[in-house]
Amino acid sequence: MEPGIDSKAFFIIGDERVLSSRSPAIFSAVMRRVGFKGTYEPWSVKPDALRTVVEALRRPGVAGANVTVPYKQAIIPYIHSLSEGANIIGAVNTIVHRNGTLKGYNTNAIGFMDALRDAKFDAKAKSALVVGTGGGARAAVFILNWLGAAEVFVAGRDEAKARKTVESLGGTPKFLSSILEEGLAAHIVVNATSVSSPEEAPDLALQVGRLRLSECELVMDLNYGRRENLWEKMARTHGIPFVDGLTSLANQARRTFHLWTGIDVEPVEFARALESVP
Repeated sequence: MEPGIDSKAFFIIGDERVLSSRSPAIFSAVMRRVGFKGTYEPWSVKPDALRTVVEALRRPGVAGANVTVPYKQAIIPYIHSLSEGANIIGAVNTIVHRNGTLKGYNTNAIGFMDALRDAKFDAKAKSALVVGTGGGARAAVFILNWLGAAEVFVAGRDEAKARKTVESLGGTPKFLSSILEEGLAAHIVVNATSVSSPEEAPDLALQVGRLRLSECELVMDLNYGRRENLWEKMARTHGIPFVDGLTSLANQARRTFHLWTGIDVEPVEFARALESVP
C-alpha cells in the first residue's frame, strides 16, 4: 500500500510466518489512538529478495520497518548504520528511515528487559538457560549478562551457532541433549527459538518435557499466540510461573514507535491494543 500525502508507511519483514503476526493490528490500533497518520503492513520476503526489499524501504513516505525471523541477522549487511546495542548484539529488529538512510536498532533487548521487570524477576546473580541462537536469543543473552546474571547457558542444536553466540556476548554453550543427561540448575528458562507448539517440532517438545527444573523461578517464551504451548505446559507441570512473548512485544513496540515517530506512548496503550487483537 502506498502511503497518503501526510501518511507514513511501516512494515514488518519476515518469511511467510509474518502474515500471522499481531504487530500490524497492534501498531495500527496505537496509531489510531494517538492520531498518527500511518499504515503498517506485513511483508513476506523470500531470502533472495531481502536486499531488494530493504532498498524499497528508502522510498519517500516509508518511515521504517520491523524485522522478524529469520532475517534479524541476515538484514544487517544491507543497512547503512547500526545503533550501539544492535551492533553489540549482532541483530536488528527495527529499521528507521531518515532522508534515504537506514539505521538498525534492537528494541528486542529492551523489551525483554522490561518484560523481566514486569514479571518481577531479578536476574542478578541468577543462572539462566536461553534456548536458541538467533536474533531473539542474542538479545536475551545480552540483557541477562548486562543485568548481572551469574551464568548464562545457551542451548542450540547447531554447535557452531551456539559457540558464536557466547563468544561475542558471553555465556556457556550447551546442547539440549547434554542438559537432559546431566541436568542443569537454571533460575530462568527463555525460549528464543521459533518453536512453541508441539506440532512445530515434536522432538523438541519431548525433550523440553523431560527438562529438570528444580530451581527454576520463571519460564519465558518469546513467542505468542500458540493454541498449545509446550513451554507453558512444562512450566505448569513444575508449578513455575510462565510468561509468553506478548509482554515483551508490547514493551519493544513502545520503544520502536518512539524511534519512528518521536511519540512516547504509555505501555498501557500497547497492552490495550494487544487485548483487542484476536
